[in-house]
Amino acid sequence: MIFWRVKSLDAILATAEKKSLHRSLGVWQLTLLGIGAIIGTGIFVLTAEAAQKAGPGMMVSFVIASFVCTVAALCYSELSSMVPVSGSAYTYSYAVLGELVAWLVGWALMLEYSVAASAVAVGWSGYFVGLLDHSMGIKLPFGLVNGPFAGGIINLPAVFICLLVIALLVIGTRESARFNAVLVAIKIMALTLFIALTLPVINLDNFEPFLPLGETGVIAAASSIFFAYVGFDAVSTAAEETKNPQRNVPLGLISSLAICTVFYLLISMGAIGAIGAQPVLDASGRNLVPGSLALAEHCQSLMAVGQQPLVCSREALALVLREIGWEKIGNLLGLTAFLALPSVILMMLFGQTRIFFVMSRDGLLPEVLSRIHPRFKTPHIVTYVTGLGVTLAAAFLPVGKLADISNSGTLFAFMVVACAVMILRVKDRQRERPFRAPIIWLVGPLAVMGCIMLFLFLPADAKLVFPIWSGIGLMFYFLYGYRKSHVALGIDTPSGGEDVISPVRPLVNQDREGRQ
Repeated sequence: MIFWRVKSLDAILATAEKKSLHRSLGVWQLTLLGIGAIIGTGIFVLTAEAAQKAGPGMMVSFVIASFVCTVAALCYSELSSMVPVSGSAYTYSYAVLGELVAWLVGWALMLEYSVAASAVAVGWSGYFVGLLDHSMGIKLPFGLVNGPFAGGIINLPAVFICLLVIALLVIGTRESARFNAVLVAIKIMALTLFIALTLPVINLDNFEPFLPLGETGVIAAASSIFFAYVGFDAVSTAAEETKNPQRNVPLGLISSLAICTVFYLLISMGAIGAIGAQPVLDASGRNLVPGSLALAEHCQSLMAVGQQPLVCSREALALVLREIGWEKIGNLLGLTAFLALPSVILMMLFGQTRIFFVMSRDGLLPEVLSRIHPRFKTPHIVTYVTGLGVTLAAAFLPVGKLADISNSGTLFAFMVVACAVMILRVKDRQRERPFRAPIIWLVGPLAVMGCIMLFLFLPADAKLVFPIWSGIGLMFYFLYGYRKSHVALGIDTPSGGEDVISPVRPLVNQDREGRQ
């Protein structure tokens, strides 16, 4: 049955040995990769949307989203320690739930990574254009900084940043990680400064009412700002390029998530306490939908009389600093967002290319995509192909509600991983687990239920995109992957050739070398 073509864990490890990526990352680099992927568009942009849905209660929303990610991260950590190869949720589901589910997960992760990368590139373009205008007085032609849906021709700054990130990924994983480490340091310093300036001026009155739109608003906000945590799973896609992955991947996953959660809570507390974060209501007292024309018009009318609530700002954190008297530092925070967002694009593309690499290595995508660059030892062809798609989307498409659309694919992948961990605990009890998720029969169901809950509270259009996208993916699978699958053809490992980048050595020996 095509539904239950399963590639065993032993076969997956053997395949990785035959056509493997170079191991160059340690736990510190993995943690920075995770932070680089997590801290970005979510906290810099979605703070205002969360406030409009939940008011000060968005602090609880951050906790809910973090909790769902934490239980999912524990499941990821167990699987990544057992199967330290590229592919993330796709690889894990292939070994447990079969080929068709694995394909759907890989297809869903494309929705997560590619859509998110395009959205962040467009967001970076906005910061870039604004900085040129306000700092240097340079106004770029409207048609060259906006796509057709925004009334322009092409978004050239978004194209530029995508091409730069693609070049970094082709040059090499270690070089990409170093570039990312610099950007992460800039983000952490800027956000730490924001916390230091806002916490001392907190006004407790700004936290009342704490739940202006009730518990429903809090969960709806959690469904949206879940995007602020998306990216931690990209750490697991780097397992095959990690030294001692059984230890370092779980540590990188959990530590990056924990650090970002603390930052988010302190930042949201500072923003709310400093200037307030109550939602904007219409004349009848009903909440206005974030991103709607009604909310935009209401915000414009408020700005016309000199008022700019947090929920109306496209640069919420910079607005907070300006409102409490730190205008120049607020402008610098905008500069920080401009500098930091490329690290998010880098990690989104990094995760996407590694998943496509493994799907190609399994025969579900054309094998040419898994070729390794002879000099840089990176999957260059799949990087070019993925980068081209992301670049085209960033050049011509609007941001819209891409965050919610990205979340729909992510939640599905997280739910599958949680199910896979529980199934393996029953089917393969004797296999060594360097990391064991604690209380799995509580953690696993909590992860599944949390993902379903957040999905149900996504906007209707985001929920509809996922089944449509999955249907398109099934067409591709039955046209190509169903016939070319290595499992279906009885090919568990690729033969040697130009794609093999190193002699076959046991993974444990590679890990031992990495520790020396």
